Amino acid sequence: GFSKQMVEILSRHGVAFSSFDIFSDEEVRQGLKSFSSWPTYPQLYVAGELVGGLDIVKELEASGELDTICPKAQKLEDRLKSLINKAPVMLFMKGNKQMAKCGFSKQILEIMNNTGVDYETFDILEDEEVRQGLKSFSNWPTYPQLYVKGELVGGLDIVKELKESGELLPVLKGEN
Repeated sequence: GFSKQMVEILSRHGVAFSSFDIFSDEEVRQGLKSFSSWPTYPQLYVAGELVGGLDIVKELEASGELDTICPKAQKLEDRLKSLINKAPVMLFMKGNKQMAKCGFSKQILEIMNNTGVDYETFDILEDEEVRQGLKSFSNWPTYPQLYVKGELVGGLDIVKELKESGELLPVLKGEN
């Protein structure tokens, strides 16, 4: 019950945290009590330092100090903006430059590799939050998705059209 309350408080405040099940390792369970000089669980640590147990966290929440002590989870929209701007040309796909994990991603890789333009990839299969979030963020329902200087160019069909019309290279270089 106390651990559940702690998780609810941290979640309510958008705190980025992970947890360890003390029942999974008796040595850690007992050792942490000695290490921290804190006899009960849950125990909250920030940057390796003990903050305290549930009572302390409740006091910090009531005083408004909890938000200044605990690191916030990065908002998905900020994370997506950061990812699409990670490189001047960014390709979100199933797989990566070394190995596409679907036919559409394989085709777009072949096109991109033939342009000679540097680009980075992000494997959407590795991160479900990004995979779903980017669809809404970009208002583009499918993958792959190609971005240049933080702006969506489009998917495989658009990239093929740009290639056939001779516009792909200028677009990739940010000239359009």
